[in-house]
Amino acid sequence: MRTSVQSSDVLVVGGGIIGLVTAWRSAQRGLSTTLADPEPGGGAARVAAGMLAAVTELHYGEQMLLGLNVASAERYPEFVAELEEASGQETGFRACGTLSVALDSDDRAHLRELHALQQRSGLRSEWLTGRECRRLEPMLAPGVRGGLRVDGDHQVDPRRLASALVTACERTGVGFRRSWAERLLVTGGRATGVVLADGTELAAGQVVLAGGSLSGRLAGIPEAVVPPVRPVKGQVLRLTVPPAYAPFLSRTVRAVVRGSHVYLVPRANGELVVGATTEEQGWDTTVTAGGVYELLRDAHELVPGITELPLTETRAGLRPASPDNAPLLGPTALDGLHLATGHHRNGVLLTPVTGDVMAHVLTTGELPELGRPFAPRRFAPTAVPSDASRPPSPVTTAPASQEQPV
Repeated sequence: MRTSVQSSDVLVVGGGIIGLVTAWRSAQRGLSTTLADPEPGGGAARVAAGMLAAVTELHYGEQMLLGLNVASAERYPEFVAELEEASGQETGFRACGTLSVALDSDDRAHLRELHALQQRSGLRSEWLTGRECRRLEPMLAPGVRGGLRVDGDHQVDPRRLASALVTACERTGVGFRRSWAERLLVTGGRATGVVLADGTELAAGQVVLAGGSLSGRLAGIPEAVVPPVRPVKGQVLRLTVPPAYAPFLSRTVRAVVRGSHVYLVPRANGELVVGATTEEQGWDTTVTAGGVYELLRDAHELVPGITELPLTETRAGLRPASPDNAPLLGPTALDGLHLATGHHRNGVLLTPVTGDVMAHVLTTGELPELGRPFAPRRFAPTAVPSDASRPPSPVTTAPASQEQPV
């Protein structure tokens, strides 16, 4: 039996960092806002490394996404200052920079090409010799052939970021409904709310679907507007740097080893995050011996001393990937239904700009110019996958081990 509660202006389905920032910014604009999620802040933030790598994450064919990434990176210092003041919590933001290095001649040639692409794109990076790289980071392997120093690519702690966003939402008046959303309500050709797993019906003037890789699994979404997102698995390790080993690394270090990307992200609290695998394994979130071995093997080639550190955590999560690896932001073909999903590997980086874009469209009805290339309508209608590929229902966002970017 359904029970109804008071309607809100905006209902956000999904309590990861993207859903939280959307709810916070909406409430700041004066919209009554409700967020539905059984564990707000407990999804992607438990897995993501938190690299803010607009420059070092540049890939061929993704120049359209570059502008959004850079705009969000530029907003980060002001964004975290506002968030930390609003929540009274630290986010672990570090303006430490990033060093991408090459371990052989092929990788060196690839980095040279990437450096040229960065320069053509108007981005700032500096080519260093292997000796100069080791001078910056003495723990690097002696065989490092060269690297790119990017002083503008920083980091944040996604777990602290999510916790601060939950508190900021609470202080701004966002209402939390700690339950799964089971079904989208559509009345007269318009999204009007959701039904929760406990039977409660939440009505809203506008619904934002921010469920990460599971955004397309909410029952009741018309087939023509099902978000075309798929899960991409990533395994991540966390180690601890004992005081006797500090400072181990002063900045994020990245490399390609045997064709696989590996990164090491040092936190100010002594934690060292190592990631990440990229696996098309559907909904599987098993931490595998092979995944752990490959990450440690590649990290050891990059920084040999890492094998002396205590291994404190292993996790696997799912990035929400769209067909073009760019997010889906704004209104769908169904009136009243908006998307904020598909951020793939850039969810943490794009948190500030996503909040701004979504708040603007929710208050004005129009996407700002920056967000227009990422409107959901750029994709043709996508059918819902067969039941055989569906995770357990009801679903909006994944549990802590099953969500978005790593």
